[in-house]
Amino acid sequence: MKTALITGSSKGIGYEVARQLAQQGFQVFIAARNADAGRQAAKALQDSGDQAEFLMLDVADPDGIAAAAHEFGTRADHLDVLVNNAGTLEHAEISVLDVSRGELERTWRTNTLGPLLVTQAFTPFLRKAEAARVINVSSGWGALSEMRDEAPAYGISKAALNAVTRQFAAALAPQGIPVNSVCPGWVRTDMGGPNATRSVAEGADTIVWLATEAPLTLTGQFLRDRQPIPW
Repeated sequence: MKTALITGSSKGIGYEVARQLAQQGFQVFIAARNADAGRQAAKALQDSGDQAEFLMLDVADPDGIAAAAHEFGTRADHLDVLVNNAGTLEHAEISVLDVSRGELERTWRTNTLGPLLVTQAFTPFLRKAEAARVINVSSGWGALSEMRDEAPAYGISKAALNAVTRQFAAALAPQGIPVNSVCPGWVRTDMGGPNATRSVAEGADTIVWLATEAPLTLTGQFLRDRQPIPW
């Protein structure tokens, strides 16, 4: 059975990705830092007849990442799809002139360092899969071509995540493991708010496509709506 691990998947885009992959026959691991929410999300999928498990994982905690990888190894021997979805956005309206060091560090720890360390920790399992894939959930706010003085901590962290994507795409190319970044668009989630223009299903579409149907030769790209966009 194919396996997928999605970080930050107790709700929002992450949960929708997990739900869709589970419906396609994946054993999905709901990785989340909130144990109650994670278990409830996994149970909801189980109640629908899907294969789902909760995995405790706080991407901002390096020791927790190592512990999660060890625990995963007791439940599965390979990983087909890793989706680095967990992210944080504290202040969208603040200027880079005023953003605090604390916000910058907290955001970077979750949005950039977290996916890097998670990918490192789970690479041994990705290498054991026949056709593994890694998807990093980025943002248009992280595109240098679109960047402006808005959500500085978030935008900078996502731009750096795109660099992480490029590094891993090159490093894992010899194993044939594609690594891509996705901008899901402005999605109606807790982060995106009720006025966002896209549903969670629309936000999840390119991620699920990369996890299942996209050619394995597609790697090191930044995509929106299944098409490459400028960095």
